Amino acid sequence: MSYLETSIEIAREAGALLAEYYERRVRFELKGEFDLVTEADRASERLILERLHSHYPSHAVMAEETGSHAGSSEYRWYVDPLDGTTNFAHGFPVFNVTLALERAGELIAGVIFDPTRNELFTAEKGAGAFLNGAPIHVSSATRILDSLVATGFPSRKRHQNVNVHFYYQLAMISHGVRRAGSAAIDLAYVACGRLDAFWEFGLNPWDMAAGILLVNEAGGASSDMKGNPASLRGPHLLVDNSSIHAEILELFAEIFRGEYRYEMPGISPEPVL
Repeated sequence: MSYLETSIEIAREAGALLAEYYERRVRFELKGEFDLVTEADRASERLILERLHSHYPSHAVMAEETGSHAGSSEYRWYVDPLDGTTNFAHGFPVFNVTLALERAGELIAGVIFDPTRNELFTAEKGAGAFLNGAPIHVSSATRILDSLVATGFPSRKRHQNVNVHFYYQLAMISHGVRRAGSAAIDLAYVACGRLDAFWEFGLNPWDMAAGILLVNEAGGASSDMKGNPASLRGPHLLVDNSSIHAEILELFAEIFRGEYRYEMPGISPEPVL
């Protein structure tokens, strides 16, 4: 069984487990002042880690709830057992389980499984991206003006987050900005053309590993918000259909300098970072 086939098997099993918890509307706890965690997160992660250790005992794993598990090989898994926990806890049906595999620093396989829609997004390095086994490709939009884009905000002090500057400017010139609460789903939607671009500050490696591979394999572009190579440990991420990448980077450069095409109500222009 290939790494991708194993990932698919594990993701589907974890997704089925999440669906059972979702139907029961499990209670949530606070793992920080604002971040939620449920028993579903923990149960899903236990299942995934057990399966990975059984198949690949020497591989390293980086998971959201339990942190890093050192391995003795060049392989590292990135695991989010429940991406979209706040949505899940409130009964909002946008969440997923995601796994990605890195070999010697290069992403080689990724899976994002949405159990509420039974949508399985998969990608392998050099082999393309797929939704439920059918090839997918990024959108054909050539201008921000014609695009639907997405972003996310942190749980803590989101009203003070610098992303509000970027959100406002994109909202004013695009068809709209969506904020669904699941970075992995947003990335998968860019890969299959439902969204034209996605950006966010402060993502974790497990939030974006599988999605970056999906977008790249679907013909899209990925970088940080200043045009540098995308990094799983970078401060921010931009992915899009590649046709609007340069235009978005130009707009972002203006915002970083405090130059706004549309003045934000009650906010004086100034560099945001």
